[in-house]
Amino acid sequence: MHMKNSKNNSPLRIVIFAGGVGTRMWPLSRKSTPKQFEKIVGDKSTLQLSVERVRPEVEYKNIYISTGQQYVEIVRQQLPELPPENIIGEPEMRDVAPAVGYLMSILAKDDPWGPVAILWSDHLVEKVDRFKSAIQAGADYLRKHPNLFVFLGQKARFPNQNLGWIEHGEVIETIEGISLHKFVSWHYRPSQEKAREYHQSSTYSWNPGYFVVTPQFALDQYRTHAPKMYKQLMILQKSYGSPDHEAELQSIYPQLEKISFDDLVVTKTPKDKAVVLSVDLGWSDVGTWEALKEALTDNPGENLVNGNVALHKTSDSVVYNYTDKLVAGVGLEGMVVVATDDVIMVAPQDKIPEVKKMLATFVGTDKEKYS
Repeated sequence: MHMKNSKNNSPLRIVIFAGGVGTRMWPLSRKSTPKQFEKIVGDKSTLQLSVERVRPEVEYKNIYISTGQQYVEIVRQQLPELPPENIIGEPEMRDVAPAVGYLMSILAKDDPWGPVAILWSDHLVEKVDRFKSAIQAGADYLRKHPNLFVFLGQKARFPNQNLGWIEHGEVIETIEGISLHKFVSWHYRPSQEKAREYHQSSTYSWNPGYFVVTPQFALDQYRTHAPKMYKQLMILQKSYGSPDHEAELQSIYPQLEKISFDDLVVTKTPKDKAVVLSVDLGWSDVGTWEALKEALTDNPGENLVNGNVALHKTSDSVVYNYTDKLVAGVGLEGMVVVATDDVIMVAPQDKIPEVKKMLATFVGTDKEKYS
């Protein structure tokens, strides 16, 4: 086990992951411009909002964006305040475990024991002050206890079957009014009955995928659970900042095992190697049209509308219009209608998961240009 160095006043660093394509928000989200770069809420992208909500407490020099190499230029355009070297482009999408490992290997080179918050670019957080307090509390705890994960839990608003849930135990410490609990276990995509149980209990929270960790502790988990990937990451770490690095990255990164961070590390975390902050952040994952509707409306029967839209006798629907034309709907219920300059998509909300399958049929045809 590595020993913590004496530098325990390191500034909090932030890594925001912005690599996913997000087929569940097609046709707004495309391979060329995934949803995190589009203006879904107001006049800013969710990526821009995710940077904005950690400012000004975190300096731009301590904010990093992990994305695909094909999106680096978009990120630079949307976030011109960030140092260009803080926008890290992966040559190939290999899921989250390689992406986290690569960023941790880079950040460990400069400060292995400084706290790092892992965040996502396609989420909404309403209670920004509470969010800032939570990640700072996690960073403060890590400065004293660097060899563990601090997982953030969102207090559940309803029995959501599509999320992971975190079970937590007794309070072990309170920092600035934020309680840190003992970590008990993970529960992924529960049955409706289990989700209802969790929702009624005070010891379960939604898992938004946010955590605070020291790069060295994270890398120790790779060494334990994925020794081959760890060795590959160490090669990349050694060459980072040198003229050889780009060639090594292009060669090694595509060979990294394609696996989620949860499967590689999180589900194997011992109870004594994590604590949980359970907080109402007003958090929503807006990775689907129906999740966006849940986040932005007060009750299920409401419509979520954007752009030039006219609706009559319509309820529980999402209608987003990015064109100059009028989109009119009559008698719709539980529908999603999205109009862009080149695509009009109409589907019942419960059939949105089929969009990914439909897009797979576009490959190799003249429709591929729309995917």
